[in-house]
Amino acid sequence: MSGRVTAVSSNGEYSFAKPNRDSVRLLAGLGVEGDVHAGVTVKHRSRVAQDPTQPNLRQVHLIHEELFAEVGEEGFKVAPGDLGENLTTRGIDLLGLPVGTLLRIGDSAVLEVTGLRNPCLQIDNFQDGLLKQVVGRDEAGNIVRKAGIMSIVREGGVVRPGDTIERELPSGPHRPLDRV
Repeated sequence: MSGRVTAVSSNGEYSFAKPNRDSVRLLAGLGVEGDVHAGVTVKHRSRVAQDPTQPNLRQVHLIHEELFAEVGEEGFKVAPGDLGENLTTRGIDLLGLPVGTLLRIGDSAVLEVTGLRNPCLQIDNFQDGLLKQVVGRDEAGNIVRKAGIMSIVREGGVVRPGDTIERELPSGPHRPLDRV
C-alpha cells in the first residue's frame, strides 16, 4: 500500500490550525523543524502538565485527506492544516496501520507510527459538532478515533506535497493503534 502527501503544515506558535508550507524538514528524533511540537520530550500542553519528561511520541501528526470528504458530507468544511496536522495524506489507510509501521516519505524521510491522535475539545472550538464526527463508537461500543495518527522521526529529510509514502509493516504480531 502506498500513498501521497497532499499538504505539509507547521507552526512555530501554539495554535489549533497550522499554515500550509511548500515543504517541511523532518529532523530525526525531534519532529518538524520549527514546529511548536518538535522535541525529544512531550510538547503538547496537556502532556507537559502531566509529566514534562515523557518521550515525545507525537512529533509528527498525519491525517488522511479522505476524512475531509467524510466530514464534508455532514456539512463540515475542513482543509489541510485545519486540524493541526503536519502531513496530509491520500491513498494510505493510516488508521489501519499497526504500531511500529515505518512510513518512507519522499527521498529520505522515515517516520515510525506510534499511535492515534486523541482528539480534544479544541476540535469543537474550531467547528461546533466536529468532534463527534472524528470520535465515535463502533457497533460493539468501542471508541473509534479518526483524527489521524502520530509518529516519531527515525530519519530526517525534506517532505513536499506530491511525495510518495511507502509503508513497511513491523515483523511479528501486529499491535493495533491506540491513543498516544
